[in-house]
Amino acid sequence: MTSHKDDSVFPAPVYKETVLAPLFEGVKRHHWQHQMRINRASAVMLAEKGLLGRAEAVAILAALDDIVAKVDVARLDYTGEHEDFFFYVESELKRRLGVEVAGKLHTGRSRNDIDHTVFKLALKERLIGFVEALIGLVDTAIKVAGKNRDTLIVAYTHGQPAQPSTFGHYLGALVEMLLRDLERVMHAGRYPDKSSMGAAAITTSGFDLDRARMAELLGFAEVQENSYGCIAAVDYATSVYAALKLVFVHLGRFVQDLNAWTGFEIGHMYVPNAYVQISSIMPQKRNPVPVEHLRLMLSLAASRAEAVIAAVHNTPFTDMNDSEGEVQAAGYEAFDTGHRAIALLAGFLGAVRIDEARVRRHIDEACITVTELADSLVRAEGLSFRQAHEIAAKLARRMIDTGERFQTVPYAAFAEAFGEVAGRAPGLAEAEFRRVTTPEHFVAVRTMPGGPAPSALEMAFVRYRHELGEARDWLDGYRGRMDEAARRLDAAAAGLRGR
Repeated sequence: MTSHKDDSVFPAPVYKETVLAPLFEGVKRHHWQHQMRINRASAVMLAEKGLLGRAEAVAILAALDDIVAKVDVARLDYTGEHEDFFFYVESELKRRLGVEVAGKLHTGRSRNDIDHTVFKLALKERLIGFVEALIGLVDTAIKVAGKNRDTLIVAYTHGQPAQPSTFGHYLGALVEMLLRDLERVMHAGRYPDKSSMGAAAITTSGFDLDRARMAELLGFAEVQENSYGCIAAVDYATSVYAALKLVFVHLGRFVQDLNAWTGFEIGHMYVPNAYVQISSIMPQKRNPVPVEHLRLMLSLAASRAEAVIAAVHNTPFTDMNDSEGEVQAAGYEAFDTGHRAIALLAGFLGAVRIDEARVRRHIDEACITVTELADSLVRAEGLSFRQAHEIAAKLARRMIDTGERFQTVPYAAFAEAFGEVAGRAPGLAEAEFRRVTTPEHFVAVRTMPGGPAPSALEMAFVRYRHELGEARDWLDGYRGRMDEAARRLDAAAAGLRGR
């Protein structure tokens, strides 16, 4: 018969081992400093509202400082004596001050509003680092794009060579996508920037607390108004992780292109030796495995971001553990893995180069400047686009069948195709025919906003740098508010002590 001798004593050993101890470890790793900041801010606010005597507040602040100074949190083992870190700290305060004073710190609070405020502080801290890393990646991409504004590439559609462009133009598409990703992440960052303190369990309390002062002391932009939503909504987390997941999904698509471009059959991108691993058995192999690691990291990061959203899916709209310590800690792994991927991608992007000779050969073999031949015939010959397209298609089919290039295909072949469709000889001379089918001309005439021509690219680069500057300003403000709050809290505590 199974013994139940431990069933009357909390915590049951299996509950301690599978739930409480792991949660305690998570707080030690991620959250305890934020919890202590909230304790300090609570003592200040309660004193300012007259709910704590000045001497009591000073004693609590001194005891909190003593706990931080003397307790090696990293070495704490979960014993089950206290349910969690919150009650451990409360017991330490009681031991130092007695319950008459220590017990007043929790006036008008709950672990509910403390926990969600802790999670928001932890998210804000990680968002600062993530936005900074993403800004660095965008900055690298803009610089590499600027250096490669004239470097030809093959642009693909449906996996087939389509048209020539430049590496600078291609990277401009990446930059714009990342700037939109930055915008989404920064917008999502507004939601954890709303303080939950004062919501208590879920309905506030009857004490005259100052929610705005708590938000100010903790570095939040504002108070999240509805107290029920402060505890139940948790959209501050789902919004952030949804935005993060998009970053990783989008970067993963770019990495898939890197995988194709570095492959032997295409070979448009040269990877320097610093990013190449060799085979243990095949001497000839140059394996650009950072691309595979990037793909894996981004897939893992996207999956970890999705884990937070999935954990909240179909949960009740109330206080619940499904959105608390364990799922929050799981989400932090998305940040950690994402940081690694962004750092590796920035380094890799700054090191690789386009194999221009191979690109040009493939441009020639695939006849991908033929679109501009059709366009030029419309402009020079007064044909409709459909007529010009038919002429260009006839010539392209012959060239692909015979392996000819625009530099070498007989002009007579072009004239024949032209005559079959237009019913007359072309006015376009051979020299002009050769010129308008070069990739340089193809790029140069695409001067509309968003095109690959140098003038259009330079306009885009100006805007990219401006938007990146705005992101840096946002980051400075977001970080500055937290830094200023730390100084404000220190000053308020010192003021109570009469310093």
